[in-house]
Amino acid sequence: MPSLTVTDTALNELKRVKEEQKLPDDVFVRVSIKGGGCSGFMYDLKFDEPDNFDDKTDKVQLEKDGIKVVVDRRSILFLEGTTVDFFTDLARRGFTFNNPNATKSCGCGSSFQA
Repeated sequence: MPSLTVTDTALNELKRVKEEQKLPDDVFVRVSIKGGGCSGFMYDLKFDEPDNFDDKTDKVQLEKDGIKVVVDRRSILFLEGTTVDFFTDLARRGFTFNNPNATKSCGCGSSFQA
């Protein structure tokens, strides 16, 4: 069972961006955690090249409709049970992370404390 969930809305946005940027079929989406931000850790979501996939440390969390989502072993400790979603409203638009492991998060939602 995957440790990270990606909603259909987020998946559709990832597909749209991949097509818009004319990225190769074999690129994948990497979701990871980096140190920094106003709360201690930051979410990172980006397209990555197949050569950067490491069988020893990376795990495929989802493969659907031409989108493959990968998380590295260190990041999954912080992302266990997280749902990635995408929203649009009048004030802002972007990916959100609903992380049950976050004890505190910043106002913009891009960083958290575990």
